[in-house]
Amino acid sequence: MERYIALVLFLLAYALFVIFPKHRSWVASGGALLLMLLGVVSPMLVFFGEAGKESLISWNVMGIFVGTLILADLFIWSRVPHFVAERLVNKSRSVCWAMVKVCAFSGFLSIFAENVAVVLIVAPIAFALAEKLKTSPVPLIIGVTISSNLQGAATLIGDPASMIFAEYVHATFNDFFWYKGQGLGVFFAIQFGALTSLPVLYWAFRKLNRRVVLVAEERVMSWGPTVFLATMIVALALASSAQAHDWLGAICMIWGAGGLIWYELVGRNDRERFPDTPWQILKRLDWDSAFFLMGVFTLVGALVEKGWIDLFAGWLKSVLGEDLLLSYVVIILLSMLVSAFVDNIPYLMAMIPVVMKLAAPGAGQEALLFGLLIAASLGGNITPIGASANIVGAGQLRQRGHILGFREFGRIGLPFTLAATIPAAIFLYLLWVIF
Repeated sequence: MERYIALVLFLLAYALFVIFPKHRSWVASGGALLLMLLGVVSPMLVFFGEAGKESLISWNVMGIFVGTLILADLFIWSRVPHFVAERLVNKSRSVCWAMVKVCAFSGFLSIFAENVAVVLIVAPIAFALAEKLKTSPVPLIIGVTISSNLQGAATLIGDPASMIFAEYVHATFNDFFWYKGQGLGVFFAIQFGALTSLPVLYWAFRKLNRRVVLVAEERVMSWGPTVFLATMIVALALASSAQAHDWLGAICMIWGAGGLIWYELVGRNDRERFPDTPWQILKRLDWDSAFFLMGVFTLVGALVEKGWIDLFAGWLKSVLGEDLLLSYVVIILLSMLVSAFVDNIPYLMAMIPVVMKLAAPGAGQEALLFGLLIAASLGGNITPIGASANIVGAGQLRQRGHILGFREFGRIGLPFTLAATIPAAIFLYLLWVIF
């Protein structure tokens, strides 16, 4: 009976994620609480682990997520991204190239910071540029959101999807660049996809050929957060080299705490530049997503505990057979379709164990896993509700009187997704299967 309760609660929660996306954390947390109250999983297993099993909630992922959120918040306050973006725009040959650069810059930032934070950083720059040029900000905001979603999965700290991927396959920070000492990682496939999708952005802005010059208004408040972010990346790389996978969350938390302490010590006597307290910074972090992650870890963990993942993997393998190429294509298409309308976090958590059973390591498993991650991350670029960054971007537009519809978003998002995903998928298959 317990195993059927686990399945019903997961499917019900998934449906509610679609119907009530703004309340996803409440749905996930409520589902997790019901699982514990009904005795499907014990609170000890959920939070601490028992009988030799690890806790269903990955505290390593939670540490990476919260630690990077703190540094991202400080990075926004420092105004360094705004400062750099203004200078990129001022050195552009035309409005078209200025907009392409703003989108590319948002993608670059997403390698190191969560996508929603990046949209909040870059959106004011995009609106200022559109206002000065007396043109609609809609295409530019779409470009910013889809570019940030593209690069978010490139590194361990760029997006929750990559954090979850790393946890399930025991990948380190360095494995995103050179996967377990065997070959090029997902980072390079995404960079290849970024290059092949640039023409789509150029096409979207092609009619804007005027020269652009923005008045430099931004000044850097402090370079401290940039130093913290850079040194954290170095620490993650060193820990990865030492195969200290379980320390990655702790490293991010230590650097995040260090950033808060630095902010308080330096800003204690200069509240004009350092207006917030560490408590205020912590309060405005994305705790909604944090509780959502913990709830989904529990919901999916219950499926694993009750054998549903093994059952589904066996069924899928019986349908696809031993045809690796067919499995690869199906996984990519299914992932893009599902992620276009539903948050990719629960989908990834459920599908990674399934995909790992479709092929053995060295026999195509790596290609299937990379394809799953890329397609699930980029599928959200097809619709304005497919990713949290898209929803935030649409909200920013709505506040300024622009209503973003599915058709308008899809005119840029769909070709961008195809132009990035298909070449990246071919690149991965050739690299990990053919050669």
